[in-house]
Amino acid sequence: MAELVGIYAASHTPVMLNFPDAIPGEDRDAIFAAFKEMGRRIAESRPDTVIVISDDHVHNFFFNNFPAFCIGAAESYQTPVEHWLKAEKQVLPGNAALGAHLLGEALQNGFDPSFSIELVLDHGSLTPLLLAGLVPHVQIVPLLVNCVQPPLPTMRRCVDWGKFLRKAITSFDASKRIAILATGGISHDIATPRMGMVNEEFDRQFLVNLGSGHTDTIVEHATNHVAAAGNGAEEIRNWLIGHGAADGAQFESLYYKAVSKWYTGIGLAQWKVKG
Repeated sequence: MAELVGIYAASHTPVMLNFPDAIPGEDRDAIFAAFKEMGRRIAESRPDTVIVISDDHVHNFFFNNFPAFCIGAAESYQTPVEHWLKAEKQVLPGNAALGAHLLGEALQNGFDPSFSIELVLDHGSLTPLLLAGLVPHVQIVPLLVNCVQPPLPTMRRCVDWGKFLRKAITSFDASKRIAILATGGISHDIATPRMGMVNEEFDRQFLVNLGSGHTDTIVEHATNHVAAAGNGAEEIRNWLIGHGAADGAQFESLYYKAVSKWYTGIGLAQWKVKG
């Protein structure tokens, strides 16, 4: 069976690339160093493929077709879709075989995702990979989760997806090494009067809850308090998939800071799976 060699989570925001100098240099350097350290840890585990769990910011999907979950099954992915993102246009290598495997296993295990071989990835997937230094050194499989347009998948369902994902990975090609990178959140609000306000109390409690490993506590807090953390905080669903995949592995918060001028609570973390 394939080996799950690492599970990581990181915030994403286009502002990190577009306006890096909007925050004090000391903070910027610390954040970028945290991303590089996460990238070093991922690279050290020697993954063949990284499953990138993110959301589509109304680029590939719109109201005429907005799936709750979409698995990428392409040989490559163009990125970024945003013409305004300060990142070079490039093509990321994909792992179509793993994407197809995840799709087939999902359908056999009570999950009904959509799939695509024509995704153009946005900042949510690209920014953490760039800052971690993983582009273009690893293949990726995108798993896009609807964190944008209600109705959204429940927090509990996202944990269940993580548990399924771990099972599906271990049933893949035995020679392969797979890592997971969940991106998004933590607290932030986009295009509302609260934009720039970061709910540090929510963020730190969310991280403490993940550290406890108690799924019921994690899900209850996320479900009942996410609205107070901003519409962008709905992306914690991606972190919950990481939690589900970790299957009780120890959680380590690698970095956190509320960065209002980047509009986001910036967090990075790792679940210490054996790999």
